[in-house]
Amino acid sequence: MITLKQAKTMVAVTRDTGRELGLKPLSVAVLDAGGHLLAFEREDGASPGRFEIARGKAYGAVMLGMPGSAQMARAEDQAYFMAAMNGAFDGKVVPVPGGVLVKDASGAVIGAVGVTGDTSDNDAKAAVAGIIAAGLSPVA
Repeated sequence: MITLKQAKTMVAVTRDTGRELGLKPLSVAVLDAGGHLLAFEREDGASPGRFEIARGKAYGAVMLGMPGSAQMARAEDQAYFMAAMNGAFDGKVVPVPGGVLVKDASGAVIGAVGVTGDTSDNDAKAAVAGIIAAGLSPVA
């Protein structure tokens, strides 16, 4: 499981990484393996709707067991599948990079991090840094 301390580390380091890379203001959501929110922060200057985007990126990753990059590829190849998944999950899935799976040392999925604010690829890079800093393994 992801501890609250690890979730807070992920948020802090993700935000720090965003500032180091000169990214636009980020919003970061950390979810557990059941899709429940553990931590969220929205930086000053980020639009208020960013919570739903960050959560949706993480939610899709953890519920489908695939990172946002894989979801986007699946949406491009089989749009009907991702449309059906979004319907099954009440429209909560945002299938783009920036939704990063979190695995423990045994390789089990224990949650996901969703980041939004810059380009989706940059969002994912920042999330990866936060997950590694918490001592866990990212799948972006």
